[in-house]
Amino acid sequence: MTMKVHKVSSRSQHEQRHATKRHSKNKWRKKIHSLDSAPLNTSTGTAKLEKPIPKREKPTLKRLKKLYTKPIPENSCAEQRKVKAHVHTNGGTELDGSSNSVDSQEWSEYANSVLQNGMESSTSPKTDQMEEDGLQFHAHFDKTHNHAVLVMKQGQVLCFRGKCLLTCLYGHVEVLGFTIEEGQQPYPLFSPPSHCPLTITALGNNPPSSKNKKEGLLQAKAVVRKYFSSEPSKKLMSELDSDSCVVLLEPLNTPLTRVLTSFSELSEIFGLNSKELKSQAAVYNPVLSAVGVTALRGPCAQGLVMSRSYREAISSLLSAWAGEFDRCPIILVCGGKSSGKSTFNRHLINSLLNHTAGVEYLECDLGQTEFTPPGCLSLSTVTEPLLGPPFTHLRDPEHMVYYGQADCQADIDRYLESLKSLWRHVSGESPVIINTMGWIRGHGFQILVDLIRLFSVTHVVQLSYGNAPQCQHLTPDFLRTAHGWQTHPLTPPTLKEEPASHLSTRSHVLLSVQSEFEGAGTSGVMQHQRSNELRDLALISYFSKLQSPEPGPVLPLHCFIPYQVPLSAVAIGVTHCEVAPNNILYVANASIVGLCCLSEKVVGREGPVVLSQTPMCQCVGLGVLRGVDMARGLYFLVSPVSPSVLRHVNCLLLGEITLPKILLTKQHGVEGDLPYVTTDYSFEVQGAGKLHIYKGLTRPGFIKSNN
Repeated sequence: MTMKVHKVSSRSQHEQRHATKRHSKNKWRKKIHSLDSAPLNTSTGTAKLEKPIPKREKPTLKRLKKLYTKPIPENSCAEQRKVKAHVHTNGGTELDGSSNSVDSQEWSEYANSVLQNGMESSTSPKTDQMEEDGLQFHAHFDKTHNHAVLVMKQGQVLCFRGKCLLTCLYGHVEVLGFTIEEGQQPYPLFSPPSHCPLTITALGNNPPSSKNKKEGLLQAKAVVRKYFSSEPSKKLMSELDSDSCVVLLEPLNTPLTRVLTSFSELSEIFGLNSKELKSQAAVYNPVLSAVGVTALRGPCAQGLVMSRSYREAISSLLSAWAGEFDRCPIILVCGGKSSGKSTFNRHLINSLLNHTAGVEYLECDLGQTEFTPPGCLSLSTVTEPLLGPPFTHLRDPEHMVYYGQADCQADIDRYLESLKSLWRHVSGESPVIINTMGWIRGHGFQILVDLIRLFSVTHVVQLSYGNAPQCQHLTPDFLRTAHGWQTHPLTPPTLKEEPASHLSTRSHVLLSVQSEFEGAGTSGVMQHQRSNELRDLALISYFSKLQSPEPGPVLPLHCFIPYQVPLSAVAIGVTHCEVAPNNILYVANASIVGLCCLSEKVVGREGPVVLSQTPMCQCVGLGVLRGVDMARGLYFLVSPVSPSVLRHVNCLLLGEITLPKILLTKQHGVEGDLPYVTTDYSFEVQGAGKLHIYKGLTRPGFIKSNN
């Protein structure tokens, strides 16, 4: 039996109005019943074997031009344009005057003048102020079209914070290893303070040999004039030559950016960090500010710091793909926490995309995922560059398993078996990058040994920092005697039904990379840098897909029309602990669930169908179980997954991944008590729990001695 996708309206009249336009054929009911005190029927059902769920076809590797929402006109968003200088600590507790609140004290004086989040200012920005501000390039802002044209000489670099949409009009520029050429689609750039700032590097222009410099100059000037409603300034045109790079910068306004900036705690997510504010690293330029960009100068404007070993590793891996090996490279990237694995992966993917149509990416890190919400293991084919941190480019992977936790210590065997099931879908026609956890000691190190053997890795990139190595070097000689969690040196691992190529025992190439960026090996101490905050940002980003792509107010979760799903049509289970069947619905209410597809038919009676053990099956996305109606036997589910995919879902898995607290405590448009949240806490209520506030305290073992 497949999931029946019906919708039911919520209590808001505003929702009913918009839902009627989208689903005019559906019949609406006026009331939604949440889980109440009615006795729960906990009779369990059984599962009968039926034909397997059809596999989703792999998309064609092709770069498609994306349409990004234009910025909201000035006269229609006066409220959204106000930059809030109200900074909170982790968990939402307001900073008081006695605390060392660098962000909140300095933002109140600075943010309004520098950061405009892509909105137009009331007056047209001064056109050519960049040279006066110490920037070595020129820009012109066209107020009619609300965009800026930037002219850069070969070798010039713009390091910035903020967000924008970049189009290369003439020449070539590079961003995080990816070369953007004229004629390509616009690319969104995100440079928040949670990660190192992005840089735009001018690579110049390589005109055809048939063109001379004069023809190139005339072409560049014609391109610039095309993007202005009036004649651009003479100063800007005088900077042009045949080797110049011309880029178009536009404000970037997406559902994700609107959702993030709607919370006061996240209103400066695309602003500056406290160090950049202290050192006055920002360069105020009205042209860049008008499109949502703040240029940096001084020591804070280094961008990505690459050591010599870092550059050599990238070069070696590109050569491996160019043909030095007789098969596609399988690259495993490992290292301790905060060693730079994720940034290295993004840079490597972008560099490879300059030479190939796609890169396969196996996600083995449950806590800091690149393309999915946390708690998921996945296999993705990457065809577009990654020009921002993970929460800015979430996408649906080709294959995904919902593990349900941010680490695998509780069940390492299920973790490895899940990865094996994903590996069977690797095509072998593109380079493969395997991202690993920062757990590199004890059982975590054994897992690394297993992954190298199980997946016949050709290259191991091992990142380290400081003078002492964090773990044993994973050389081929060491692997010959090392013991893994499942594999051992004298008994080569075997994968059932695995192609012979995946069982290869060839030795690998070890590339040791020394991370030399500031703060390598230390957990983030500033806002939006801690691992729990990054997981929350990923979840907020995922559920921002529910928002309308058109500009408008941000709606909280309770405003979306939920799907109604019969209790007998889907099985439900808990991945990380045992829960009594008569309590499972109390636990699942208002929780995140993995939407999975069992290969068996779910047959239930009157009550919910409870799984006795965690299955290993395809997951198509996440949802929020916002209510249960026992009288009618219905789940009420909110999810950005499309109805055509939801029809195959017949299993809901509940894990340790929880809704970000900000989505519960900041529910806009609610009068009176907030749904699912109360200050009158009682341990007597089944399924209830306290909201744990993370205060960023350092463990005693990690406090450095002053001696």
